[in-house]
Amino acid sequence: MGVSTSAPDEGVVVVTVDFPPVNALPVHGWYDLAAALRAAGADPRVRCVVLTAEGRGFNAGVDIKEIQRTAGHDALLGANRGCYEAFAAVYDCEVPVVAAVHGFCLGGGIGLAGNADAIVASEDATFGLPELDRGALGAATHLARLVPQQLMRALYYTSRTVTAEELHRHGSVWRVVPREHLLDAALDLAREIAAKDGQLIRLAKAAINGIDPVDVRRSYRFEQGFTFEANLSGVADRVRDTFGKDGAVDTSEEEES
Repeated sequence: MGVSTSAPDEGVVVVTVDFPPVNALPVHGWYDLAAALRAAGADPRVRCVVLTAEGRGFNAGVDIKEIQRTAGHDALLGANRGCYEAFAAVYDCEVPVVAAVHGFCLGGGIGLAGNADAIVASEDATFGLPELDRGALGAATHLARLVPQQLMRALYYTSRTVTAEELHRHGSVWRVVPREHLLDAALDLAREIAAKDGQLIRLAKAAINGIDPVDVRRSYRFEQGFTFEANLSGVADRVRDTFGKDGAVDTSEEEES
């Protein structure tokens, strides 16, 4: 359990997240993930990273229960900072990052996948930001990298999800494959990238980040300020306790960034 790293092929590192039951990460999990991604990118032998997860889904955001059982705002601040570090570690990784997404990709999962260089998804993958049902705000920055602006807003306001196939039609998912073929498909893409010259692929990553029209670190940090405001006002606790409505959803440990 936790964050692990493996090297199945020359030039390729796989970073795997495993926090049962739904990969709702505690504070230390976000920092561990950021450290693993930064270490992989800093290794001159690595030319591509695959980010994947074990269990029921790719990522369900932060661990609500950790926030609820911790007095004061330490857990909330830790989750905010940890998400910021993990999302930035994907974006700033010195080599391309391929996200291999299965099951649910919610909240913090959108932050990770939205900052990845490419996404390979399983047929059962769904993507969304149920932030408004969780007493939180954030990661619209990253959802906007996956879908057009008005669709992002509608998804954000309604807390609805979209399928991998829908994102494939929008061009933000590279391939959609059966779940049992997900890692192989992600590794196929990673191997193709890793076949390039290592120095040149790092220059390419830096160049593409440099022409990005949105500073994802700054815009996400701006969003996070409203999450903290919602908590200070008390509205976050009121919404979070019922997941936005009477009769909560069944993934009770889910929370978003």
